[in-house]
Amino acid sequence: MSLIAVAMNVLLAILLIVALGFGWRLERRLKALRDSHVGFAKAVADLDHAAARAEQGLADLRAATDEASEALADRIERATALAAKLDERLNRPTVTPPPAAAAPVAARKEPPEPKADRRLKAEDFERLLDREAQASRPIEPAVRPAPISRPSAATETPRSRARVDDDLFEGPVDPPRPGPSFRAR
Repeated sequence: MSLIAVAMNVLLAILLIVALGFGWRLERRLKALRDSHVGFAKAVADLDHAAARAEQGLADLRAATDEASEALADRIERATALAAKLDERLNRPTVTPPPAAAAPVAARKEPPEPKADRRLKAEDFERLLDREAQASRPIEPAVRPAPISRPSAATETPRSRARVDDDLFEGPVDPPRPGPSFRAR
């Protein structure tokens, strides 16, 4: 009986060693799975943080776009008003004074001086626009005001933003300036 008892103890010891080996392998695999789960959770948290930053950046970009479109609309309104004033001044009939009846005969025989050209030149137009712009420009405060809240999506029309974008990027293109390749050789 002692031989059978020793054999059974040896067999149990071998089975116990095999079970410990399987347990150790299983523990390593579970630890790797836990580490990958922690890494995955960290990656998801980083992705969530990046998405929140992207949303904030888009909100800031929308606010800047709205502010720029309002400023551009204001400039367009002022330019339209100035153009209307300029057209009014250009289309106004010129008043010529009646000839003097009591003017001496010698003054009548001299050739009349050429009338001053009443048309505005480009420089006059630019000065007029600058003067009008300075007169209509509001005084800016030293402290920048808080940004204007954005209207809700229900009140905003999708056409308005597209129209502003189309107007911004269309227009005449300046011809290329001559560079070193155009110099005389």
